[in-house]
Amino acid sequence: MITGIKGIRLRRATAVAVTSGALLATGALTAAPAQAVTAPSIVAKGGFVMNNANAATLYGKAADTRRSTGSTTKIMTAKVVLAQSNLNLDAKVTIQKAYSDYVVKNNASQAHLIVGDKVTVRQLLYGLMLPSGCDAAYALADKFGSGSTRAARVKSFIGKMNTAAKNLGLKNTHFDSFDGIGNGSNYSTPRDLTKIASSAMKSATFRTIVKTKSYTAKTVTKTGSTRTMNPWKNTNGLLSSYSGTIGVKTGSGPEAKYCLVFAATRNGKTVIGTVLASSSIAQRETDAKKLLNYGFAKLG
Repeated sequence: MITGIKGIRLRRATAVAVTSGALLATGALTAAPAQAVTAPSIVAKGGFVMNNANAATLYGKAADTRRSTGSTTKIMTAKVVLAQSNLNLDAKVTIQKAYSDYVVKNNASQAHLIVGDKVTVRQLLYGLMLPSGCDAAYALADKFGSGSTRAARVKSFIGKMNTAAKNLGLKNTHFDSFDGIGNGSNYSTPRDLTKIASSAMKSATFRTIVKTKSYTAKTVTKTGSTRTMNPWKNTNGLLSSYSGTIGVKTGSGPEAKYCLVFAATRNGKTVIGTVLASSSIAQRETDAKKLLNYGFAKLG
């Protein structure tokens, strides 16, 4: 009897082992494509993607080549503001004529802030990140830089941006502007920009802003009445066209061409990356989607 039971047990154990082996083999077959997935071809001159959880590289194309970054620079602008000690997001900033003159002179993207209006820091951050307002960027640099003149405050703020880049250990990033309208020395790389964005995404306020598709600010006019601004629309088309997108920022310019720093979460995994110098708005989004798909496939 004992021998019989042992025999049954042995047969059962063997059957379980065989079944497990079959499952393992099947598992290996289904997992193989995730490992063997072909790296995509992108039009952008530079690209980088990493696993946001551990910063492991998933894809790189000229990932450490310095390039003009356009308005993706504003990710660092927002990061520096949000890192200020005792930050009051409801503090009001009065819009100066200098901010308006600046965007007109540079034919820059703007939040269409009205001179004399009082706008909160939180609203300025939405105006910075959604419509990519260079007027909002100027207002924030003026508010959070230190010095007795506007020029000194702006210089101080850009200094904080470069200090933040150094603190992240970035060797290929330098800012000479608060908004990406550089003076010949405003550059980063796909890898560095991705790291800046990943760091910025640690802020709950930043995460909320960059995944917002549309935002309507109510500002206070010179006379104390309330002005309802036209809605600010997020320039990041992936928020509407790629499932799981959570940010982060577009950029463009004559030198920068078309740039996009992007992030998406699927099945609890977050992939974050950058494309620099793509050929059009549509193409930078196509490039980004290819890299996101590839990143998720690699993570399995």
